[in-house]
Formats: sequence, C-alpha cells, structure tokens
Amino acid sequence: MAGSPFAWIDEQAHQRRQAGLVRTLRPRPADSALLDLASNDYLGLAHHPEITAAAADAAHRWGAGATGSRLVSGTTELHAELERELAGFCGFEAALVFSSGYAANLAAVTALAPHGSLIVSDAGNHASLIDGCRLARGATQVVAHADPDAVRKALGTHEGPAVVVSDTVFSVDGDAAPLAGLATACRAHGAALLVDDAHGLGVLGRGGRGAPHAAGLAGAPDVVVTVTLSKSFGSQGGAVLGPAPVIDHLVNAARTFIFDTGLAPAAAGAALAALRLLRREPARADRARAVATALHTRLTAEGLEAVRPDAAVVSVRAPSPERAVRWAADCREAGLAVGCFRPPSVPDGISRLRLTARADLTDAQIERAVRVISENR
Repeated sequence: MAGSPFAWIDEQAHQRRQAGLVRTLRPRPADSALLDLASNDYLGLAHHPEITAAAADAAHRWGAGATGSRLVSGTTELHAELERELAGFCGFEAALVFSSGYAANLAAVTALAPHGSLIVSDAGNHASLIDGCRLARGATQVVAHADPDAVRKALGTHEGPAVVVSDTVFSVDGDAAPLAGLATACRAHGAALLVDDAHGLGVLGRGGRGAPHAAGLAGAPDVVVTVTLSKSFGSQGGAVLGPAPVIDHLVNAARTFIFDTGLAPAAAGAALAALRLLRREPARADRARAVATALHTRLTAEGLEAVRPDAAVVSVRAPSPERAVRWAADCREAGLAVGCFRPPSVPDGISRLRLTARADLTDAQIERAVRVISENR
C-alpha cells in the first residue's frame, strides 16, 4: 500500500521546528489592550471613525462584495473615483485599483516584462515583486541591494525592453532605495523604472504623496508605481499608478486584474476617505517619521542595534531566530505587540524585531515601548 502523498510535509514541518521557524496564526480580538507596534497602520487610520464610517456607508450603498471581476461587474463609480483621486494625489496620469498590493505587483511586473525583456530586480525586494519576476516571461537578473551601479551594469548586458524593479522603502529594515540613481541608470539605457511604494505612500513626500513624488519622479513617462491601500490608508487593496497607456495595457493584459474579483466597495470607500483625510491633515506624514526617529534614537541609546529609519519602519537586530521569537513573545506578555522577522522572510538571514511607527502614538507610548523592548532583550 502506498504511503501518504503528503508525507513530505511532515519532514518539512520537522525541519521548521528544528530551525525555530514555525509560524502560527494568532487571531486578535476586536479590542486589544496591547500597544501596537506590529501593524502597518502608519497613520493610525484603520480605526479612525471617519474611515470606518466610510467603509460602512460604502457597504450599505454598493453591497458587501464587488460581485465580479473589474471588467464584468466589479467596477463601481466608487472605484473610478478612488483611482482618479489617488492618481492626482500622487502626481500620476492614471491609476488602476486591485484587490491587494500583492496582486498589483504581480500585475505590473508580469504585464511590463514580456518575452525577450530583462527584469533587473533588487536583492531586497518584497516577495510579491519576486513572485512577479518568477511569473513574468522576461529574464530576471537579481542585483546587489540599493546599488545603481549594479543596475547600470545589468542593463548594459541586454539589448531590448528592460524594466528595473525595486521597493522604494524596504519592508525589513525600512531603508530607502536610491530612486534618483535608479532613474538615471534606467534612462541611460532606455529602461522603465517600476517601484513599489507600499511603505512610502502616506509617510514620505509632501503631505505623504510618496517616495517617487519626493524624488521628483511623479508623473514621469518612464516610471510606474505600485502602492497598497492597507498600510497608511488603513484599508485593503492596491493600485498601479503611471502613464495612461500603461494603465490601459494593464486593463487588457494583467491577469490579476482581468481574472480577480474587484476590491470590495467597503475597502474602496475606506481608502478614499483616508486619502481625503490625509489631504486635510498632511502633518500625519511628518508625525509618522518623527515617531520612527524617536524610537530609533531611544533604542540605540539603550544599547540596542537598530537601523536608522528612512520612513516609518524601525528594525532592531536579534542574535538568533529563537531569541527573536522569545523577545517578541516577552514583549507581548508585557503589553507590547512587535513584529518578528526571521529567515526565510529576511534576505540577509538576520532575525530582528520590526517596529512600525504610527502617527497617533504619543510620546508616553514611545517611551513605554522602548522600555519594554529594552527590559526584555
């Protein structure tokens, strides 16, 4: 009698346990007493009454779900309104909303890297960009992290269409990509620049307009940007921003747009409300960066090894995966939720606590967080 077709799963589970890399789900209650430095709610909008009211209103008006793909019945007037305002806010000609930031990245990379093209991908890119490279028909060359010279050399090996792919702010350490240098390298070789601004939108640029806006690349004919609506905007979904012909191409060629159910109206309504609130309260972006700087300054003063943040992510190094897990668990027991990044999620193999600054954190909460992290190291 043949053995179980899933016997190999037991072996992989054993290897994960041995390496201290087992992941578990931890459902959170609606109301938690934990001080949250683990989520990506950079502007503190996920529970903002104006945003939740907009989500509820959209659900009542448009229904609980989008009811179909964007090309069938899943595009409402609300989706179109969000796309217009998001493109205008970030300084681009057009935008296209997806069900997630992950889907937006898969769409952009695969649709803009046809057979015969070259994708130059930063070694520190997010998994969604990496998966987009794997699914694309173009060839991928991975280059050293945040290195325009490496990008330039890679582009010099190829004749034909090329696209350089990078995060604007890398999710592990919170360091920013050298966007100006990347754009210069691209333009020297006639390549496109595709950047994921998931961790820049709402935090960087004038009034939170994003890293490409801050770098003077917003609206450039050779630049395409992906964003998520689930971080600074406190909602869910993603979008691609860029020249109108590129967006039209995605409507016709991006499989995660054509074959996926549209973003739920509640999420679209919440994201639109968050965008409008940020327009009225641009200081939220400044506050998020100030909180990140304060966390870094106080943590390093306690003798901890923390990476200087370029946006709202603060990374604190841990000596091992096991110690990182224990450290995060001890912080939780003390009332503080922090992220815990371990291999294979971290490309350099170094485990760390990952803290996210929020614009609504008080100075007292910052001090409390630093104290808990330091005391439980």
